[in-house]
Amino acid sequence: MSILALKSISKNFGAIEALKNVNLNLDKGQVVGLMGDNGAGKSTLIKIIAGVFQANTGEILYNDQQVNFSKPIDARNSGIEVVYQDLALCDNLTAAANIFLSRELFKKFFYIPFLNYKKMYDVSQGLFDELKSETRPRDEVKLMSGGQRQAVAIARTKLTEAKIVLMDEPTAAISVRQVAEVLDYIRQLRDQGISIILISHRMPDVFEVSDRIVVLRRGSKVADKKISNSSPEEVTALITGALQSA
Repeated sequence: MSILALKSISKNFGAIEALKNVNLNLDKGQVVGLMGDNGAGKSTLIKIIAGVFQANTGEILYNDQQVNFSKPIDARNSGIEVVYQDLALCDNLTAAANIFLSRELFKKFFYIPFLNYKKMYDVSQGLFDELKSETRPRDEVKLMSGGQRQAVAIARTKLTEAKIVLMDEPTAAISVRQVAEVLDYIRQLRDQGISIILISHRMPDVFEVSDRIVVLRRGSKVADKKISNSSPEEVTALITGALQSA
């Protein structure tokens, strides 16, 4: 069953046509690997889904209802979370503070609200336990490894029981062991029924965790097929233009 459907999505930035009539469906609990060269339109597409950009033409169906997210908070409130390549974390804050950033929990003492640190630490620890991560809620992000930072960013998406998680290069610039951790996180989200669009230049990662692969080239979709029916060689040819479509 499709949870998200993009129909004839186009986006222009002045004279630059970033996306051209792109169609894409995402089923519940499915991982779609989104690949393409730099400038292919991958990040633009997920930013349209996330409400950062608005499409010039086309429509978005979310749970079979047409939606128009005018800003990111609208998408987030609807259950769509994003893990950006830079993770958008505050290095000077703890893991728990990053998870609850702008969504802090409060308690009242004589009608005066105070931050409920214990509750936020407890909830954060529960999220890390679900992810089987060794990240600790009280640790500052600036002292963390790449894998731990990813755990914080992914835990943040689980705080609101996200239905869709959009991931932009989550395995870039981290070690082999940390890549394995992030791929495990993706599998856990999928097994919980969360749908994922995964942008990555790392071909082995996409083929390891994705159910389908979508390839963009110069703003157009040139392939959309089951991962079992494709190969790294075919995707490389599609990205470079050696193969026009598949």
